Amino acid sequence: MAVRPIRLFGDPVLRAACAPIEVVDDGIRALVQDLLDTVALPGRAGVAANQIGVALRAFSYNIDGDIGYVLNPVLVEVRGEPSPVGEGCLSVPEIWHDALRHPWAKVVGTDLDGNEVVLQGEGLLAQALQHETDHLDGMLYLSRLPPAQRKIAMREVRESPWF
Repeated sequence: MAVRPIRLFGDPVLRAACAPIEVVDDGIRALVQDLLDTVALPGRAGVAANQIGVALRAFSYNIDGDIGYVLNPVLVEVRGEPSPVGEGCLSVPEIWHDALRHPWAKVVGTDLDGNEVVLQGEGLLAQALQHETDHLDGMLYLSRLPPAQRKIAMREVRESPWF
């Protein structure tokens, strides 16, 4: 299908909770292919559907060359104490800050055929699962920053050439 442009901070689609996918049809199949094509570019760990302008609960991931997707993902479990992890976002380009993330996470959803998909792990996978489900809930990682750090990040956003 196509690599889709990423919506940037300030776009209302990034702030709204995404609707569940009720029926898998050709439109959903095309969405999944676009998510896979878009996440396959170098340096991308995940892309949520709302980041490409579609307010539905789906995301793709690209962790250590393992590329896939999940529909209607739910973050069902996290383990360990949250700790600061360097994080960026395609929707907030070139701005990196330490966000609090659990070291282990588990997401459950489905594939295009309705089969259960379980994604679980630690490190970058855990971070991506939390980051992408946050997107689908209408939250950017900047919201997870402590107030003083969020203030700095917002200044960086306002001063960035893409804003």
